Amino acid sequence: MNILGIESSCDDTSAAVLTAEGIKSNVIASQSIHLKFGGVVPELASRAHQKTITQTVNQALKEAELSLDEVDAVAVTQGPGLLGSLLVGTCFAKGLSLSRNIPLIGINHMDAHIYANFIDHSPEFPLVALTVSGGHTQLVHVQSAFEHEIIGQTRDDAAGEAFDKIGKLLGLPYPAGPHMDRLAKDGDPKFHKFPQALLQEGLDFSFSGLKTSVLYYLQDKEEDWIQEHMNDICASVSFAIAEVLVKKLKRAIKKTGVKTVLLAGGVSANSMLREKSEKMAREMGVQLFSPKISYCTDNAAMIAITGKMKAEAGQFDDLDMVPYASL
Repeated sequence: MNILGIESSCDDTSAAVLTAEGIKSNVIASQSIHLKFGGVVPELASRAHQKTITQTVNQALKEAELSLDEVDAVAVTQGPGLLGSLLVGTCFAKGLSLSRNIPLIGINHMDAHIYANFIDHSPEFPLVALTVSGGHTQLVHVQSAFEHEIIGQTRDDAAGEAFDKIGKLLGLPYPAGPHMDRLAKDGDPKFHKFPQALLQEGLDFSFSGLKTSVLYYLQDKEEDWIQEHMNDICASVSFAIAEVLVKKLKRAIKKTGVKTVLLAGGVSANSMLREKSEKMAREMGVQLFSPKISYCTDNAAMIAITGKMKAEAGQFDDLDMVPYASL
């Protein structure tokens, strides 16, 4: 099947085409309008999606050298995400489904982050996925395709949210995660010991205390001192977050007995998290898979591959399908 994937859950409008040869295009239109606000403004995001979705889909089809007549199914993010943004994508996909008489496939955005690993790899079930993004931090036990059990999740801030909020305290541009990762590479991760919450407790996460700790740590520091030690602070924060994530992942592997582990979500692009996860996987003798950096953040390629898997399982939706912000 030739599948058109559409992603519009937050502030990136994306379209991708998947054929029998694999991903043929993956176009992402990012929204710069949110930079001056230091975060995503939902109303502005949905308006920007409306302006760009047609051009984004057309560009994806052009790069894939495919016409709309050759599309066999359209897969679209159903949730979770910003409701206004989701509505733009789902309404557009429904229009294509109705006008072209092609099947519609609603996709759970968090499922898609996990199955982004299947674009270039063939992980074996059962497995544990560490899904880390701006809105979610989850440990998911995946018995088989779409048979999921969340065995650990954040009780407050997600890891990506912590990166962004701490980055804002440091005066870094939004989104701060990639900037902190780049600066951390030249810093000392043991410069300051920030708290690692719930480290000895189960599989749940908590990152709000880390954010507060950084706030108090910076209160009596001069701006020049912060700039001088920016790399070390970023490295210390990254270490605190990555350490918790990997130790919880290790605990989840022991609890479930799986031999396959996936990293997923935007924060899975973090270099310190990848290094620590790779070391842990070697020590435990498990297989670790990570998506290409371009498939870590929100993108339609992950929607298309998940749509392919659902289509193969005969899981289609009708035009009554509606988006859910908290799917």
